[in-house]
Amino acid sequence: MSNVIDMEISLPRSEANPDLERISNGRPGTPFAQSLPRPEGYGFDNYINVFKGKAAAAAEPSVADDGGLARLVEDMDRAGISKGLLVGAENSATGKIHSAHPGRFFLFTTFNPLDGMRAVREFERLVKEEGANGLRLSALYNGVPANDRRYYPLYAKCVELDVPVRIYTSMNYANDRPYDLGHPRYLDDVAVDFPELRIVAGLAGWPWVNDMVGLLRRHPRLYVDTAAHHPRYFGQPGSGWEQFLQFGNTLLQDKVMVGLSRYLFATSFESIIDDYKRLPLKEKVIEKWLSGNASEFFRLN
Repeated sequence: MSNVIDMEISLPRSEANPDLERISNGRPGTPFAQSLPRPEGYGFDNYINVFKGKAAAAAEPSVADDGGLARLVEDMDRAGISKGLLVGAENSATGKIHSAHPGRFFLFTTFNPLDGMRAVREFERLVKEEGANGLRLSALYNGVPANDRRYYPLYAKCVELDVPVRIYTSMNYANDRPYDLGHPRYLDDVAVDFPELRIVAGLAGWPWVNDMVGLLRRHPRLYVDTAAHHPRYFGQPGSGWEQFLQFGNTLLQDKVMVGLSRYLFATSFESIIDDYKRLPLKEKVIEKWLSGNASEFFRLN
């Protein structure tokens, strides 16, 4: 069984704060006290319209039956997943999760860029005292692109603390905000201004795959993960992933990490891992995608 490092594991719903999803999936920008109800199917609800085929299949089990983190770790063990980047946890849960499951999860904290130096100080505390492993940014939720200067104090602190940042890099379907908030072009400014910063582009830059490939060639410390995309499409002719797969098997074979995103596909870890192993990649490259590159990125070696 191969060792796997998963760059996107969702926190079980029984362990999550439901208010986080409600708030993050609300209106972008500054809340307004007297906002009127939005049209049905608007904003994040549009994902149900776009991905109708997945809506029923991806339905989460009930909170009472999901087994929490204990069952998640059992599922990871069975599939040979040694570590995973856990998404959906509150910053305040960082220390508790690390204590309960030492060495199993990477926990990246997230902050409002409008909080300035308060966010920087709290980020440093979480890294030094609670074991936080990095920073996670998503313009999808706050509408602030990755190259906005309000993030720069946080990037500088990442460099100082020698921890990485994961940046949402993909098109979004929430039709109450710009579709290109996660365009790879925003990463270029960040990588130019912070050449020592380790960056992982989450969600692989879809549909701007060629731009993503070019930036990965351009910046030595820029990596990418495949979260939220099913591996069966990477090798499918006409899918738009041709250049990603070509370079991911050759010149960029050391830059790609897998994000299994099991919660999206309502299947087992083992099934998704098997789909990666069936891709037209060299055997040594598959192992790099599944764990080797993440080991290098996180300096586990």
